[in-house]
Amino acid sequence: MNFKPIIQALPSFSINNYETSILRLDQLHPVVSGNKWFKLKYYIEEAISSAAATIASFGGPYSNHLVALAFIAQKNKLKSTGYVRANQNEQITPSLQEALAYGMHLEFIGRNRFQEIKNELLQNSKKTNTSLTYFIDEGGYGNLGAKGAADILSMQNTIVFDTILCAVGTGTMLAGLINGAAPHQEIIGIPILKNEISLKEEIKSLVIKKQANWTLLHQFHHGGYAKTNPALLQFMNDLWRLEQIPTDLVYTGKLLFGVHELVQTNYFKPKSKILMIHSGGLQGNRSLPKDTLVF
Repeated sequence: MNFKPIIQALPSFSINNYETSILRLDQLHPVVSGNKWFKLKYYIEEAISSAAATIASFGGPYSNHLVALAFIAQKNKLKSTGYVRANQNEQITPSLQEALAYGMHLEFIGRNRFQEIKNELLQNSKKTNTSLTYFIDEGGYGNLGAKGAADILSMQNTIVFDTILCAVGTGTMLAGLINGAAPHQEIIGIPILKNEISLKEEIKSLVIKKQANWTLLHQFHHGGYAKTNPALLQFMNDLWRLEQIPTDLVYTGKLLFGVHELVQTNYFKPKSKILMIHSGGLQGNRSLPKDTLVF
């Protein structure tokens, strides 16, 4: 693990008297990339201390979370199971092939009843204290995931920043950043889901600092989870040419697209020091046709 990822200045974003940078958590590890290590580490510790033989979680066919979990489980001599939002007869994606290579057993539970089946498995695991399988919610959602995400802000000297932004899926990382932030810092989340009306309450349930300064900006989802368009893809390619930063179409691409628009429209307070969190994980880009992206 590279426990000192750089904070990279972004000259192309630093306009209108803003100083804009990005914490490159994508440089943390080639497999357990970005925020995945933080959201998983305390769950792994608890699984080991509880003598679990298998660790299980949930995700889609291009899940960064499942690949990272499979790798970490193998390194800790644990079995792993991934419950996948896909059907058995669908083609195995490169991401799922990678998870299989790290020893993960895959269970395909379809799309229509995915949330229902997931909730049933999580509830049953809580009732069975003797179970040898340790379950983690999708994306590491939960108090232990947020506890780990709070550690992100201790990776570098982030106290100098006024505003910290991240992409939001389950909201686990955002909740951790809120809990770990200094009193003067505003935390902004860019949700990548469309019309996710329960998201704010799900984040609130993980937030310890009830008076913290945080908000969600919902206008940069580009159609919803894993949805994209030519403007977003062009932005990602242009960003690589300008700043040499790889992004993904699901999370970080939408985050940086949103922040780029916000700095251009003077959304932030004058002379703000702005930090974005690169949450890592480029698995979603594998769904694009070859040569769509230049990196």
